[in-house]
Amino acid sequence: MEEGTGDSENLRAGIVAGNSSECGQQPVVEKCETIHVAIVCAGYNASRDVVTLVKSVLFHRRNPLHFHLIADSIAEQILATLFQTWMVPAVRVDFYNADELKSEVSWIPNKHYSGIYGLMKLVLTKTLPANLERVIVLDTDITFATDIAELWAVFHKFKGQQVLGLVENQSDWYLGNLWKNHRPWPALGRGYNTGVILLLLDKLRKMKWEQMWRLTAERELMGMLSTSLADQDIFNAVIKQNPFLVYQLPCFWNVQLSDHTRSEQCYRDVSDLKVIHWNSPKKLRVKNKHVEFFRNLYLTFLEYDGNLLRRELFGCPSEADVNSENLQKQLSELDEDDLCYEFRRERFTVHRTHLYFLHYEYEPASDNTDVTLVAQLSMDRLQMLEAICKHWEGPVSLALYLSDAEAQQFLRYAQGSEVLMGRHNVAYHIVYKEGQFYPVNLLRNVAMKHVGTPYMFLSDIDFLPMYGLYEYLRKSVIQLDLTNTKKAMIVPAFETLRYRLSFPKSKAELLSMLDMGTLFTFRYHVWTKGHAPTNFAKWRTATTPYRVEWEADFEPYVVVRRDCPEYDRRFVGFGWNKVAHIMELDAQEYEFIVLPNAYMIHMPHAPSFDITKFRSNKQYRICLKTLKEEFQQDMSRRYGFAALKYLTAENNS
Repeated sequence: MEEGTGDSENLRAGIVAGNSSECGQQPVVEKCETIHVAIVCAGYNASRDVVTLVKSVLFHRRNPLHFHLIADSIAEQILATLFQTWMVPAVRVDFYNADELKSEVSWIPNKHYSGIYGLMKLVLTKTLPANLERVIVLDTDITFATDIAELWAVFHKFKGQQVLGLVENQSDWYLGNLWKNHRPWPALGRGYNTGVILLLLDKLRKMKWEQMWRLTAERELMGMLSTSLADQDIFNAVIKQNPFLVYQLPCFWNVQLSDHTRSEQCYRDVSDLKVIHWNSPKKLRVKNKHVEFFRNLYLTFLEYDGNLLRRELFGCPSEADVNSENLQKQLSELDEDDLCYEFRRERFTVHRTHLYFLHYEYEPASDNTDVTLVAQLSMDRLQMLEAICKHWEGPVSLALYLSDAEAQQFLRYAQGSEVLMGRHNVAYHIVYKEGQFYPVNLLRNVAMKHVGTPYMFLSDIDFLPMYGLYEYLRKSVIQLDLTNTKKAMIVPAFETLRYRLSFPKSKAELLSMLDMGTLFTFRYHVWTKGHAPTNFAKWRTATTPYRVEWEADFEPYVVVRRDCPEYDRRFVGFGWNKVAHIMELDAQEYEFIVLPNAYMIHMPHAPSFDITKFRSNKQYRICLKTLKEEFQQDMSRRYGFAALKYLTAENNS
């Protein structure tokens, strides 16, 4: 065993030394040395790109990593949650507020599509901690095909006043002959590409880098008026004046796939490649003889299961992660011989979570009546999204339970849908698959937690709300004074067994369909108790809201304030997940009020995997009953005398 370890260490040393002929050279990156990486990231799309880049780095790495993310508030919210829930050992992440840096670079007119954020690499000497000596700076559209430690080792090759490690630009841009009257910024020969930069921060600070680039930018802007390639133009103008600053990296550290490149001249063979840079908004459509290889590499990391990257770095002392330690403690307290161990374990599983997977834009209405529809789904219910969007024009918060590969399928589906692309007020939060159960209540909690309106309509993905429900609920919020009272407004639920339904446009039309047998009250055939207390007989003729009392197994769909209790995570898969929530609302003395002119209709679909498991697996049903009893005991501990009725109701039912 020991001998094998030695061999792999020698191999690693050879790789890190940089494939050079200097065979006797010692590895220049220590085994547990932390590698620092800085990335500027703003907005929803760039956050998705960062994840793919990070996966490619994690896949090959053997060293602790410290990511320095210069992010706007959107990217910080997304990536902070992602890294916290990813829980990758020996990875640290720090955020720096990009919005606070805007004033440093906003005076520079920039025509590049990256906008103001494309200039922020210029201020890293000021932004990053004063004691940080060196850093690798990466664009978000980068994929690693090797261990990043090899690149970190290149710092040791810097000599004299070299403070920037850059690869030559592989396009003809700076040669200035791409079209008539094309005037690029000044550059040394072909210029350098800033998609990958090695920055020797301590030396740059001593050289007064800040003044150097500012003076250069001011001087050049007098003639150029704006930058075309953001920070890259300014870096090149500085280098043109001070060529000694650059250590030229071999081109395989930044193989550029934009439209005008000669990147193929850079490498003989794909085995030479170390970093691929998709530096074109068109990404995968560039013309290059190896483009299939590049595309496959990119797609591999796009769809790679991020959970597999949580592997430990052996032999390196890692900073104790409090979350990870708490989790281990909770898991160690469980009894592995318990027949319901898998169920109990599930509530402690930390699922990697990517919030706002697509662009989201919504300002809640100022009248304080706004309502968000909340639901969760997996891949097999994707076809419901367009229909719901047609029925509900208000904001939506969705949690999607997907694998990494499914998340990419979802992205293609959404981007190919005119209906979904026409809606910016739908927030899609991806919770990545892990474990053997469908974590239904965790998903609901994720969707609820990111509601930005004062009220939420807690629905399910296989229901279509009546047309106009959004406006009706907002009026009801005022009418029933939900701001100052604890109320849960019930939207009565119906179902159809027909796949093609002419959706009723009014309550009168719905009642006649009910009489004709094309519609039924929800679960009428299999689980009447779930919705019986709604009192459908009364609803038929009701013209004003009416109160109903809680009964055992009641699970209506409700509109509540955003501060209502969370769902209980112990209930996974099928059974009791909503019942427990409604019971808790009742224990907290919410009034249940049925809305007389509201309705929603359940659309038919194949049974879920979990309901099949519930029906076919006796152990599953036994564990569900155990969890139910434990929940009720917890309720009586938490709510005392008020909760006793749940135990008696259960015994009578």
